[in-house]
Amino acid sequence: MSEKSLLKDKKILIVDDEPDILEVLEEYLSDCKLTKATNFDDAKKFLESETFDAAILDIMGVNGYKLLEISQGKKVPALMLTAHAFSPDNIVKSMKEGAASYVPKDEINRIRDFLNDIFLAMEKGVSPWESWQKRLPGSYFEMKFGAAWKVANQEFRDALRAALQSRAKS
Repeated sequence: MSEKSLLKDKKILIVDDEPDILEVLEEYLSDCKLTKATNFDDAKKFLESETFDAAILDIMGVNGYKLLEISQGKKVPALMLTAHAFSPDNIVKSMKEGAASYVPKDEINRIRDFLNDIFLAMEKGVSPWESWQKRLPGSYFEMKFGAAWKVANQEFRDALRAALQSRAKS
């Protein structure tokens, strides 16, 4: 199945307090049906009153983790998008709280790939974190956090392994 067929006409909520990020997402996801929100209250209203195929949630500025909790309750897979909250701790938190993916804003040009991975994983009944790990390999984290990030972040590796194993058993 092609990437275009997986994303075409998907209804996606995009939430970010930076209007320029919403514009960029609109450009990259022009074949999707997008609903935009720039704050928590509007995003919460949309999540509670409409149905979505996925949500792209900023972490900072819009209370992204609370929105993630709401999206989980509505069975809406959420991709966490962040610049300032990009850290191993927040990756683990996103994973543990049910996010389907976690994307640094400097990778926003690949947003279609990350969303496509989520929809493919849902079709196959596997964890989207497996393909996420391939899209953001250890070398990416070494560049961002330094060569010793693996040693300092055993919890990150354990959480990723657990997420992959739990989906494999389902």
